[in-house]
Amino acid sequence: MTSETPTEQGTAAAEALGYEQARDELVDVVRRLEAGGSSLEESLALWERGEELARVCRRWLDGARARLDAALAAEDAEEGEEEEEEEEGGATAAGDEE
Repeated sequence: MTSETPTEQGTAAAEALGYEQARDELVDVVRRLEAGGSSLEESLALWERGEELARVCRRWLDGARARLDAALAAEDAEEGEEEEEEEEGGATAAGDEE
């Protein structure tokens, strides 16, 4: 038996979800809240679960954004190096002609 509270256990389980799983469950939670008919306690539990799932989705999206930014920065750096090499090659060729 663990010493984690049910909320901590739910958070740990949410952290293990992939983006698509968390998003799909979040959509289901929102539908259930919008449909109404739940008790106050059930609605609060759904809201808390929705908040956990939204945090999981945000972390996945932030990670994806960081990977895209890193890839774009690496591409820009690579292009900058190629331009410098072309400029250096052009300057040497121009100097040889004189």
